[in-house]
Amino acid sequence: MTTLDGIAVYGHFIGGRERPSADARVFEVRNPANGELVARAAEGGAADIAAAIDAASDAFTDGRWSRLAVRERQRILNRFADAIEAELPELATLESTCVGRPLREMRAQLSRIPEFYRYFAAVARTAEDAVTPFEGPYLNYVRRVPLGVVGQLTPWNHPLLILTKKLAPALAAGNCVVAKPSEYTPLTTLELARIARDAGVPDGAFNVVSGFGAEAGAALCTDQRVRKLDLTGGTETGRVVAKLAGENLVRVTCELGGKAPVIVLPDADLDRAAAGATFAAFIASGQTCVAGTRVLVHERQADALIERMVRRARAIRIGDPLDLATQLGPLVSAAQLARTERYVEIGRAEGATIACGGRRPGGALATGFFYEPTIFTDVQPSMRIAQDEIFGPVTCVLTYSDVDEAVRIANDIPFGLAASIWTADAARGMKLAERLECGVIWINDHHRIDPSLPWGGMKDSGMGRETGLEGYREYTQTKSVIVNLEDPIDWYATDEILRLS
Repeated sequence: MTTLDGIAVYGHFIGGRERPSADARVFEVRNPANGELVARAAEGGAADIAAAIDAASDAFTDGRWSRLAVRERQRILNRFADAIEAELPELATLESTCVGRPLREMRAQLSRIPEFYRYFAAVARTAEDAVTPFEGPYLNYVRRVPLGVVGQLTPWNHPLLILTKKLAPALAAGNCVVAKPSEYTPLTTLELARIARDAGVPDGAFNVVSGFGAEAGAALCTDQRVRKLDLTGGTETGRVVAKLAGENLVRVTCELGGKAPVIVLPDADLDRAAAGATFAAFIASGQTCVAGTRVLVHERQADALIERMVRRARAIRIGDPLDLATQLGPLVSAAQLARTERYVEIGRAEGATIACGGRRPGGALATGFFYEPTIFTDVQPSMRIAQDEIFGPVTCVLTYSDVDEAVRIANDIPFGLAASIWTADAARGMKLAERLECGVIWINDHHRIDPSLPWGGMKDSGMGRETGLEGYREYTQTKSVIVNLEDPIDWYATDEILRLS
């Protein structure tokens, strides 16, 4: 890292060392709470992506990581986890500064990250090969081997967590990685690469190129040496990446948009349900793909639930993300703030009612990208605010007359990532979960994660799975070895042909 005018300048991390861009370009990273310049980062292009893929290819081909004994990979990944844990306070502060998420939330989220590396280190160490029931005097054993060089494109809303969900299984399986973080939040990803190197991850096994999607991202997605692309982002971006992957016949995992329903059943404790629905909607200022932005409540209980939610939303403390008293920080950018404001106006025009929020706070917060927690009522399922992913602190309350109608409303949407169900009867909740078209469902909770959880969606919410055993397997490919246990047959000998006919 260098400095320019007293401001840190981060280079790419390629082949175990920091490098400037091939053409020396940089871009600014600013604090969304006040617009202040945090740092500058190297602006990568095709040449920088090619250099990173060169480094990853060399590291994979010579076996310094891919053929390292699995017990040694496990030791290194555990050291990596320990090193991350030691630097969590600094990482949380830096990520909060760049994303705008309150430090209290960021500390809680990042504290989970070391678990992922330890979990996948254990998965790799305990993975067993298979022997199939191959007919005849043959032994067929099946090994899982790494794919090679993999490209990972990560978003700005949870930079380290979402990267870790991809990076931990990829490295554990023996792949070499080129990551392209969001241009809004590249700094903690670059810091993580340094931590990985210092913990013993070999040079070239984990590379980071910072830059913009149209140039650096496109170069990563079109290089034919990349054997898998893993994206978390918007649905339209996912379509583009999946198309590019298809053209090169490489694997792709896409975790895309969402519009999670929060279904409050009539037997639910309304105080708990209101607390859960408010948390689901406004954690991370609603900038998460599993944000609970459609609250479905029985028509007879709607007023009671809305009153509880509005009271909680109005009490949320908005302010400086680095203040531990702050509960809601700014949106990440001017563009995201403008999108939120636009959708609030759309909701008004559609005839929905704003029960609270619906505006930017003034005073000391006016210079940042802040927006008040907003709850819409009188919402119909067909309204755009109930169908489109807003990615801001905006939620909608919809009513249903019976559970069948609740299921129809929940499923009648292009997305299928997550949902939550609030009920006093867990069995009833599990039965309802079977009817929902989404990949992750919580009962009496929301946003809860674990490294063992297969994470991913249905429909327009993406394809493939991250984390869990399925996520690990998606970073491997099978290799079958068939061993003849008897003398081989001479197919062109007359007596053998007669004997086999």
